[in-house]
Amino acid sequence: MDAHQDRLSNPFNMDEQCTNCDALPETRTQVVHGYGDVGAEFLFVGESPSAAADRTGVPFTGDAAGERLQRILGDLGFSRSSPDATEPDLQNVFLTYLARCRHPERPPADAEVTNCDPFLTAEIRMINPHIIVPVGERALRTLAVEYTTRDPERFDIDEAHATTIRGRGFELVPMHSLESQTDADTEAFVAHVRESVFGRDYRQTKGRRSR
Repeated sequence: MDAHQDRLSNPFNMDEQCTNCDALPETRTQVVHGYGDVGAEFLFVGESPSAAADRTGVPFTGDAAGERLQRILGDLGFSRSSPDATEPDLQNVFLTYLARCRHPERPPADAEVTNCDPFLTAEIRMINPHIIVPVGERALRTLAVEYTTRDPERFDIDEAHATTIRGRGFELVPMHSLESQTDADTEAFVAHVRESVFGRDYRQTKGRRSR
C-alpha cells in the first residue's frame, strides 16, 4: 500500500451517498468505489458490482467470481490474503468499476456509466497506472473510447483476452468476465502477465511521483 495512504477502501473519499442516477439509490446496498493501492501500477476495471460486492462494499469480493480474481492477484504477487477475504491485503493494484451501484435486474445503462465516469477518470488520473485491465467486453469497449485509437466496436474480448493493447498513455491487458472465465482463460492471463508484462520493462516515462 502506498506509504501516504491510510486505507484501502475508497481511499479518495468519493461520494458514498451519490444520487446521480434516479433508479440506483433504491436498488443498491451501497456505492462500491475503488479499493486498493493508490500508487498502483495495475488497475483492474469491471462493469459494475456483483451482488456480493454490493454486500461487502469491496470490488471483486464475496463470491466465486471474486475469488477467481483474488487468486489471480495472489498468483501475480498483488495480494497477500486469502482469495475469500472480503477486505484483501493488496499491493501495487487497484480495483474499481465503470458503474458504482448495482441494479439487481440488469446491467448498468449507458447513462449510468456516464454518470460514474468522473469517479473513474479521477481514479485513473490520481493513480496514473501503467497497465489497465478491462474485465469483460463492456469495460474493454468503454475504456477503448478514451485510451486507444481503435474503434471500440472492433474489439472482441475472445481475441483480446490475455493480450497487450497499446493505448494512449497506458497499456490495456483485457480479460474475460470472471463469470464466464474458464480455468484455461485464467492460466493464459496469468502466464501473459508474467511473461509478456513482467518479463519486459512495461514502465513508461509518465512523470510519476516518487514512491
